[in-house]
Amino acid sequence: MSSIKLVSLMVLASLATGQAWSQTTLMEQAQGLFKPIPATAPPLPGNPATAAKAELGKMLYFEPRLSESHAISCNSCHMVGMGGVDLQETSLGHRWQHGGRNAPTVYNAVFGIAQFWDGRAKDLEQQAGGPLVNPVEMDTTEAHVVEQLKGIPGYAAVFAKAYPDVPDPITFDNVRKAIAVFEATLITPNGPFDRYLKGNEKALDANQKEGLALFIDKGCAACHNGINVGGGMYAPFGVVERPGADILPPGDKGRFAVTQTVSDEYVFRVPSLRNIALTAPYFHTGKVWDLRQAVAIMGSSQLGANLSDEEAGKIELFLGALSGDQPKVVLPILPPSVATTPRPKP
Repeated sequence: MSSIKLVSLMVLASLATGQAWSQTTLMEQAQGLFKPIPATAPPLPGNPATAAKAELGKMLYFEPRLSESHAISCNSCHMVGMGGVDLQETSLGHRWQHGGRNAPTVYNAVFGIAQFWDGRAKDLEQQAGGPLVNPVEMDTTEAHVVEQLKGIPGYAAVFAKAYPDVPDPITFDNVRKAIAVFEATLITPNGPFDRYLKGNEKALDANQKEGLALFIDKGCAACHNGINVGGGMYAPFGVVERPGADILPPGDKGRFAVTQTVSDEYVFRVPSLRNIALTAPYFHTGKVWDLRQAVAIMGSSQLGANLSDEEAGKIELFLGALSGDQPKVVLPILPPSVATTPRPKP
């Protein structure tokens, strides 16, 4: 079955269950569709977390010398303190190049089915290595990452502490693993919607509850569900009606580039809606800056629902309740370069 048919059936099924849901409370409906974000970071399979590894990962996340120019770090495009994004349509990379897609938030990314808009990285560990070697982003190589870090004497002890049983711990794989462990800590629990899901009826106001009911009844929850209110599946953009070429450019066929399967043309990973009020602009193109407009576009393109401005506004108010406690990260002190440290390249 094609992705389009599958998502269409899911939407229809969600609409058909509306009458059944009316027999239960809104909270019970929500608890059946969504889950609160836990208070602590989840474990990463095959990559056990330690305090030393997380600290190293934090240092590497903020380390601009991992880029060829020594000017770009992970935090450049996924800024801690700014919703985990860079507030740009597409991110600025090496030699002033722009990436092809909007940078997704790093917050709560650990709960996603995969990483990147097209899901080409199966987890945070794979994702962490991608921008490093991408010529449009940080433009380095795996070998040069190792050479660079070994050329900064202060990193030797930090890597040894993070990987105490490894004779030569400064490797590209260990760089990816450490960054992934740090990124997994960037979660945003305890938002109003989380408290509501845990049984606090007063955590949402009346307008937000109306927005939640619309979000469910209109079919949004067919794709945006689970712990991340999205991020758990792939779906075509334009199930019912394709948006304009500025929002859905014909040259970017999404997951098709990964799978080479025709049914994956214009299919993308459904984004998480957690903290969505903080992460404009929206969609993989970053062409929509107004959240209410984004809601209306999704209604027409995915559901065939022409939402009124009032309906879109109430859904927008509900989405505001998805912002949780933002991570509080103390900036790391990075070890200094020395005379023999590899120099930046313009």
